[in-house]
Amino acid sequence: MAAITNGREWRFFTDLVNRNIMDSEPFLIVDFEAPDEDIAEQLHRFHHDQLEPGALRALAEENIYLTAFREVITASLHDCDLDFVRYVATRSAIQRQFTGRFLESIQPIVKQAVAQSISGMVATSLTRSDKVDDAPPVEVVADDDAPIVDPDNAKIVTTADERRLYEICADILPDEDLSMRDTETYFTVVLDGKSNRWLFRFWGDKRHPSIQFIEAITSSHQAEAERAGLLIGRNGQILLNKPEDLYRLAGLLRDALAYCKNDENFRRGSRRQTEVVQDD
Repeated sequence: MAAITNGREWRFFTDLVNRNIMDSEPFLIVDFEAPDEDIAEQLHRFHHDQLEPGALRALAEENIYLTAFREVITASLHDCDLDFVRYVATRSAIQRQFTGRFLESIQPIVKQAVAQSISGMVATSLTRSDKVDDAPPVEVVADDDAPIVDPDNAKIVTTADERRLYEICADILPDEDLSMRDTETYFTVVLDGKSNRWLFRFWGDKRHPSIQFIEAITSSHQAEAERAGLLIGRNGQILLNKPEDLYRLAGLLRDALAYCKNDENFRRGSRRQTEVVQDD
């Protein structure tokens, strides 16, 4: 992430177009002389205690897509170009051949229909608002942190932390064929849909949640975990305080990916399979 400012306007940048190369256009512009309603919420994500690279990258993509889509929709509704006229006529099931001359002839009618539709939606919205002014507010909140229970096995429950671990893994290893799998015992992320090529296994239902990578921990791995301030438990399992700690173990995760991509490690007799012993 990067930001440039003149003290009044802040422009935030990241590397969405080319990895590790800063974009030429900002994904977020904050003008303190003309702030948006959600400026506090957006800036809160950049606070030191809230900073999550994966979440900010998702915010950047969302802002860029939202801006691009809004501009296209606004231009289409304002200009009603022939492509938009063709789309409306096609969806309306008009039984005519859509020649250029025909589309040009109905273009003014489509513009009129768009204006009437927008006016109708605004009027309907205002009417509904008047009707519910005296009614108590009803808030429907989707719980993104709710666990997901496997419909075929109630003992397999995928938690929000496990889903977050997968998101972080995909952020660290973009463009890789990753998938998450949950069992009654542990949660895992695998490569190319192959159950034996698991990058890591995670135990989140223990007193101290822990993660174990497919490759045995080396002295350099141990040093990386110690630099990250994370403790190593039994059988090479690393204790995680929160899913975001996986960002601190990016080197171990990339080594696990390289291990899984090496077919020699999975030939018969070339790799000793070990059972993971759980802490009680």
